[in-house]
Amino acid sequence: MKKGILFILSAPSGAGKSTVLKRVMANLKGLAFSVSHTTRVPRTGETDGVEYHFVDRSDFLQMKKNGEFLECADVHDNYYGTSRLAVEQQLDNGLDVILDIDVQGARIIQEAGELQAVYIFLAPPDLQELERRLRGRGLDSEVSISKRLDNAEAEMQAMVNYEYIVVNDNLDDAVRMFEAVILSERSKNRRGVDGTPLTVSLGTS
Repeated sequence: MKKGILFILSAPSGAGKSTVLKRVMANLKGLAFSVSHTTRVPRTGETDGVEYHFVDRSDFLQMKKNGEFLECADVHDNYYGTSRLAVEQQLDNGLDVILDIDVQGARIIQEAGELQAVYIFLAPPDLQELERRLRGRGLDSEVSISKRLDNAEAEMQAMVNYEYIVVNDNLDDAVRMFEAVILSERSKNRRGVDGTPLTVSLGTS
């Protein structure tokens, strides 16, 4: 079985990652979403094991000490981490895996060089639009919004380290561009051991 492709997606808070990902995951077969661990409190409508594995700080730090995370980072005063074993198992099973992680985590994986990955950054049209979206979702305090905007400015400076930049100005366009990246990388990856191209069908892994 051919090993899957690892896609690493980063974006500022409020850029529309969750919405874009849901559409892409529904449209393309053979994709798996890596569910990260986090110490933050679940938001309304979130389910443990679906959006995140919600754990307390002491459990998270023990997992980190045990070397269970491929990467982990402190983001907005909460810890986030990616299970090394879960990602490797999904890739070995031939699934293309999407990691939704911040720029810190992406940099850790990139610098470690353990796994080959395709790096995608989802960007808002500008910071003014990002602020409008953050306020519109009604989930954050003024202090939190200010902090997220400051972090977003720094995160967007890291775009130069990503292979693809998808601007989420129009949701339908952003979804199509994201899907185009995945299909393009699948096409490049579909070669036999002798280097000859293998056939790949639209929407298959």
